[in-house]
Amino acid sequence: MTPDPVAARAEMVAELAGSGALGKGPVRDALLALPREVLIPQAYVRRSAAGEQPPRWDLLDWATPRDREELLAVLYGGGSVLIQHDGEPILGRTRGARSTGSITSMSTVMSVTASLLQELELRWAQRVLDVGTGAGVTAAVACHVCGDAGVVSLDRDRHVVDAARTRLGELGYRPAVVCGAGEEGLPSSAPYDRIFVSFAVPRVPDALVDQLAPGGRLLLHVTTASPSWPGLAVVTREPDGRIAAELRAVEFAHRAGHGMERIVLSRAFLERIAGEPGRTTRRSRTAPPADTARGL
Repeated sequence: MTPDPVAARAEMVAELAGSGALGKGPVRDALLALPREVLIPQAYVRRSAAGEQPPRWDLLDWATPRDREELLAVLYGGGSVLIQHDGEPILGRTRGARSTGSITSMSTVMSVTASLLQELELRWAQRVLDVGTGAGVTAAVACHVCGDAGVVSLDRDRHVVDAARTRLGELGYRPAVVCGAGEEGLPSSAPYDRIFVSFAVPRVPDALVDQLAPGGRLLLHVTTASPSWPGLAVVTREPDGRIAAELRAVEFAHRAGHGMERIVLSRAFLERIAGEPGRTTRRSRTAPPADTARGL
């Protein structure tokens, strides 16, 4: 059976809508129109089992007919898509196996991306700063909804920037795709009506807040070094210039950004947590939080 990207795209959007992650509106229209196989013509799939060393991946390529069925499932399955291994150049790669090293760039799970893009309330002619270009999905949606003249996409990895600029161009979009530190934003093109950060940070960068236009909105995930519950920071600049902010507890968030240390729990420790009975280690007069409570 010949892989059908149009049908796969429609099915992905329908599943996002059915789960409540995506409603009617310009973001949904953009995702229905976005051929991910053009934007992400290559992607990695992991072949090694969890914990297996060294890890192994295969790079699939849309240009190779025998890869298309599996790649289509990866691109439109709704999960994260792995796009770069060990900081390699992305353009001009050959398909095939890779081992050792690590995945250094990926696109975010679609349900998270779709819900956040909706919350941005994108509109035509808005100026948008997309921080953390990755595969270019956010930039493509922003170009489709707002027009590409006011869209800036920023990433610290030159190879990611080069690939995104090329592939967005193949879709007919010409945003400014710039190499630089995301936490610093791009003051030369500020102010922005919308700022979207696709990695988690320990605190809201002042530079990004400073680059918000009156009426502007900034969305980014805030997290800690521990593998605990993150928060979604929603920062707005009122028409009179005042800043308002809200931090919401969320269950899922972007990965931690460049250079942010994270505590990694070993598989053995996780199994110990799951298998051991609970023990009282400290007495307190304070009632414990509800099982549903979330927080940093």
